[in-house]
Amino acid sequence: MIDQAKVRVLLLESIHPDAVTRLEEAGYQVESVRNALDESELIERIPGVHLLGIRSKTKVTARVLEAADNLVAIGAFCIGTDQIDLTTASTKGVAVFNAPFSNTRSVVELAIAEIISMTRRLTEKNRMMHEGVWDKSADGAHEIRGRRLGIVGYGNIGTQLSVLAENLGMSVSFYDTADKLALSNAHRCASLEELLETSDIVTLHVDGRPGNAGFFGAEQFKRMRQGALFLNLSRGIVVDHVALREALDDGHLAGAAVDVFPSEPKGRGDEFVSELRGHPNVILTPHIGGSTEEAQADIGGFVANKLNGFVEEGNTTLSVNLPGVALPSQSGVSRIVHVHINTPGVLAQVNSILAEHRVNIEGQLLSTRGEYGYLITDIGGDFSDEVLARLQAMEQTVRLRVLW
Repeated sequence: MIDQAKVRVLLLESIHPDAVTRLEEAGYQVESVRNALDESELIERIPGVHLLGIRSKTKVTARVLEAADNLVAIGAFCIGTDQIDLTTASTKGVAVFNAPFSNTRSVVELAIAEIISMTRRLTEKNRMMHEGVWDKSADGAHEIRGRRLGIVGYGNIGTQLSVLAENLGMSVSFYDTADKLALSNAHRCASLEELLETSDIVTLHVDGRPGNAGFFGAEQFKRMRQGALFLNLSRGIVVDHVALREALDDGHLAGAAVDVFPSEPKGRGDEFVSELRGHPNVILTPHIGGSTEEAQADIGGFVANKLNGFVEEGNTTLSVNLPGVALPSQSGVSRIVHVHINTPGVLAQVNSILAEHRVNIEGQLLSTRGEYGYLITDIGGDFSDEVLARLQAMEQTVRLRVLW
């Protein structure tokens, strides 16, 4: 059983103050660090930590999780979780939460802004004005109305971008490996090649799973239409930046906007190195797709609440790696949480142990997901240490927690 006053929280990468406030109000000891930590630094800091909060730059590897002696949950204060070894986290019964919806609007608005900026060549006009050159000309500037936007990845961001783009008068095509319902008048492409060959603007909104690394390179850029625009606001590893630079240099692409990079500086003020620096009509932003005050405040509160709900009530709703369970709390009971390997008969075995020790079940909820099961049991009256020992000794047990 964790004493709330002794719950240690480590938040990295300048997570929003709302998260700090929420977790401190719960009585936890919160340490907030401005920058990301590399693997060796995190291994050194993780012992004794119960809750870890990160954003996109910190990698929670198997070695980090092996060093985490008290860790119960990880909060990814962002959309992606590919920076976390989810398999190892699950084997240790460590719950992982993210914010799948909180910064969607911010990313979409940045994409729209960049599409308009490149189509109107505002990057070049702005640079020339700052250099004192007045170049009032319509050459190379276009409206986005009537242009076809190709969206690769039709998830939360892709679908919202699709709707807003149509509202601005664009035609929309999309490609996704999963079977997704087209919104409004969007056209589903049968292949990535179809999308590339028919779109004026191509934007990537895919996740950073290992299988997506380097999937967009020279071959895909050659498939794009002459003079097309390219955006990547998803993950840096999915794009070959050398190939992108070549496509820009030879004039095949008219512009690009990139917010994510294969290698990113750890903190503000560090040097940024990229093949794309210095190229005209290329917008480079420092991974700020979701970095609005509104989005970060919402993410901070959302993920902090998920972490707090897991510690205090064992609820796993919207967990990335564990089955989703939420059992309403009630007074006068004790709550036991049991993470286990999903095999037949686990529930019967748990209840048999409780019955043998004359422990009455007041409430219970079980859910499974793939290899793992998650069971919350509320019991009335007292129970002995032997009950916990028997449950812990079950062959299928991954982790056992007594919440109250």
